[in-house]
Amino acid sequence: MDQIRKSAENAALELVHAAKLISGQTVIVGCSTSEIVGRNIGTDGSIEIGTAVFEAIYRVFSERGIYLAVQCCEHLNRAIIIERAHAARAEIVNVIPVPDAGGAFATAAYAAFCDPVALEEIQADAGLDIGGTLIAMHLKWVAVPLRLKTTHIGAAAVTAARTRPKLIGGARARYADI
Repeated sequence: MDQIRKSAENAALELVHAAKLISGQTVIVGCSTSEIVGRNIGTDGSIEIGTAVFEAIYRVFSERGIYLAVQCCEHLNRAIIIERAHAARAEIVNVIPVPDAGGAFATAAYAAFCDPVALEEIQADAGLDIGGTLIAMHLKWVAVPLRLKTTHIGAAAVTAARTRPKLIGGARARYADI
């Protein structure tokens, strides 16, 4: 369990640095605890693992003022669990994740957040996909893949992305490095 926590923390720290995340930005994280233990997604969820991963990454992001949005599994249409304070203008939906509908990771997040709510969608600034959970639908346009040194948490592959503003204006335009 210690190695899973450490890998999750390392992936979150690498994402913060590689994506140049700043306070007030949002990170979407999807996590299959089944994949972490080497099983197929959705077949062997673990609250213990979900909690360990959540605690490790939440600490990294919250210490930096970065908001964490947690993606549920497909049984809840990949809904988002987030703190109510960060969902000020979003439309809240009525669902509470459980391990068999939402996933162990989302269930752990819902239990740990001070005032959790669910949303149907969000447009995050960066993301971590742990175990092939398909977070891209919750990233802003345009997503840019990031290569992290932490390639796995347990047996689950880790994929990361940041976003950048759309480029407009064509060949004559100049662009900021943001």
